Amino acid sequence: MSVGEIDSKKFWEVANNKLAFFGAQFVQEIIVRSEGVYVYTNEGKKILDFTSGQMSCLVGHCHPEINKTIAESAATLDHTLSGMISPPVVDLAEKLTNLLPEGLDRVAFLSTGGESNEFAIKLAKCVTGNFEVVGLSLSWHGMTAAANACTYQAGRTGHGPMTPGSLVLPSPNAYRSIFRNPDGSYDWKTELEYGWSLVDAQSTGSLACVIIEPVMSSGGMLILPDGYLKEMKKHCERRGILLIVDEAQTGVGRCGSMFAIEEMGVTPDILCLSKTLGNGLPLSAVITSEEIDNKGRERDFLFYTTHVNDPIPAAVGSKVLDIVVRDNLVANSKARGKQLGDGLVRMMDNFKAIGDVRQMGLMVGLEIVKDRATKESDPDKAALLAKVMMKHGLNANLIAVKAFGGVFRMAPPISISESEVDEALAIIETSFEEVYYH
Repeated sequence: MSVGEIDSKKFWEVANNKLAFFGAQFVQEIIVRSEGVYVYTNEGKKILDFTSGQMSCLVGHCHPEINKTIAESAATLDHTLSGMISPPVVDLAEKLTNLLPEGLDRVAFLSTGGESNEFAIKLAKCVTGNFEVVGLSLSWHGMTAAANACTYQAGRTGHGPMTPGSLVLPSPNAYRSIFRNPDGSYDWKTELEYGWSLVDAQSTGSLACVIIEPVMSSGGMLILPDGYLKEMKKHCERRGILLIVDEAQTGVGRCGSMFAIEEMGVTPDILCLSKTLGNGLPLSAVITSEEIDNKGRERDFLFYTTHVNDPIPAAVGSKVLDIVVRDNLVANSKARGKQLGDGLVRMMDNFKAIGDVRQMGLMVGLEIVKDRATKESDPDKAALLAKVMMKHGLNANLIAVKAFGGVFRMAPPISISESEVDEALAIIETSFEEVYYH
């Protein structure tokens, strides 16, 4: 069916009757094309995409070099036996590990973020001989068994017990935490110490790992405080357990550095990438040290899947890294993120509904409240704002879960231009004026 032949009424009848529910309400637009930082509907509406698809199209939609790579790869080398290795896989492994600090030297390529976290958790259990996994209370690591068990933001109801040994720490939230110093500033260190005292009390003495995001995106774009990840690493070292960092959304330039771990000064035992690495194709990576990889080998670690080290996504991942480095997109992410964050902060003078702005590179959170003094969230107004922004041509990706129903997550492609950020800020300001003053 061509774009011009789409019957909208029939389209939605079939969609609503044939597509299974997976947790999201469908945006009531039929998306037929995408290019750069925009997506287009069947009716010709142009929408500025501040979600990068599902936070994945790092260098923009339908990038011509990515398209060419996909076509050439599909025409020459589509899929292999999992035990066979092809040049695109080796090429990506070399490029990726060369960009990472020493101690992240061995890599496996998989399909999704959940799968990469599953691999990492299983590897940590295998090499430590322990089974307990510590996550953060507003984390999101995936929907597969072990990854879901350490996802605390949503998705825990209706299916019985989670994986045994799933323990939780309080998520650092500078805006809302009750842990405060005498001067009112956030006392994340005491909060972390208190959290670990509870974990230690619950543990059966079989701690294997901690898994953590540098920015808890689904938790409301919560950025780890300065020094937090270093302190977490010390807690892991004291207990002899592994630190897994999940950079599904923060990796490959998104946060104003090639990887967020660089900004935070920590080399984890295991690093997980996904989303941004494949620019929309299903590609993830698990990177660890030679020592941990060798221990896994010795202990018969197994994560043999159909699409491990597939050539087509590997070729795309390699091209993504080339584009990010060549086009200086890390610096662009930093500059455009500051532009966006500063623009939103300036709006706080005119719109008291903006409770907080959180920004690290091109990961930006905008929290909507009823009252700045009480910080009471206003998910209804936030939902209305999202609807009005979409009407004016901006998809700003409101989180649709109760805990953070008033927070917008913004993560446009890191190839976005200064003028496109200005365009988005103008739409956001117009939408606020329409919702609050008209």
